[in-house]
Amino acid sequence: MKIIFIVLLVCLFSACQKTNQISPLPIAISNNAVALIKKQSNVELYSFNGLMSGKTHKDITNRGFRYKDGKWLELTMPDSLLPVLASTAVNIGSKIYLIGGYTVDAKGAEKSVPEIFVLDTDSLKWSIATTMPIPVDDTVALVYANRYIYLVSGWHDVDNVSAVQVFDSKESKWLSATPYPAPAVFGQAGGIVDNIIIVCDGVKVVATENSRKFVSSPVCVKGIIDESLPKIIDWQTLPHHSGTAFYRMAAVGDANNQKVVFVGGSDNPYNYDGIGYDGVASKASNQIFTFNIKTNQWHQYQSSLEENMDHRALLIDGGDYYIIGGMDSNQKVLNKAIKFKLPNE
Repeated sequence: MKIIFIVLLVCLFSACQKTNQISPLPIAISNNAVALIKKQSNVELYSFNGLMSGKTHKDITNRGFRYKDGKWLELTMPDSLLPVLASTAVNIGSKIYLIGGYTVDAKGAEKSVPEIFVLDTDSLKWSIATTMPIPVDDTVALVYANRYIYLVSGWHDVDNVSAVQVFDSKESKWLSATPYPAPAVFGQAGGIVDNIIIVCDGVKVVATENSRKFVSSPVCVKGIIDESLPKIIDWQTLPHHSGTAFYRMAAVGDANNQKVVFVGGSDNPYNYDGIGYDGVASKASNQIFTFNIKTNQWHQYQSSLEENMDHRALLIDGGDYYIIGGMDSNQKVLNKAIKFKLPNE
């Protein structure tokens, strides 16, 4: 497929999106897995795991919350769920799959956890759906055909992996898909529209003479899933959205408008406390980029959002987008839940 040259369009409006803050979360939380369930005309928002405001290993949590009928209520979580960072959530129908994450001990040692828990949002009952062949955290998790969960690259214990692992929720089995074609990364962001995956940025590991460094990876890729054989992905490198990589953006596929939306993040990769690997406190962005699947073009909007980073995903319901928790440019953990819209293009 021929890629049309990148076009960067800047919105001419004084404020490109309408925003409003819904009820704040009961706790400030960042790096939390999030999900949205639509039941008839009612929207339910979910937040799981993450980092509380103290930002030490003691502040990593396994608490979960549901927003319904205008208020947040705390959920009963699985007994075997450890407090973790960088887990990811997706939904298939009324079930939410809570995927992986990593633990941190008092000495700073990190361990990727293998379990994928599933929450039946009708009964609020938990079970373990499966364990990952390669336990990953800080991955991108995407759902195809309301059946297959794709885990694209991510971190495993001590390094990134290029593996694309696919869980078939109908057959309860794993497939090994075409590997990620760019440098393996963690903290990347992405979305899926129909059978097309878009993933951008993240952090790669670069070996040095005596150690290794965590370095931004300004790379965007497009993957086309073979509809007859879902483990086959035709990966293509895309023009980059800006030339600058952003870490832990919030992203989601918008099937109605055939685009993938990327929001926020930081241009300085950081440890879980918001301090960069270079020792400099990381600043958040309020950027909004979209990639149009039909035209293969990037668009950048003038944004009136508050600066935000440290996300696992962006949520969508029709034309409404949701950011749940995160950090601001002072590395403050937030309890805000923001709902916003984009303008018509």
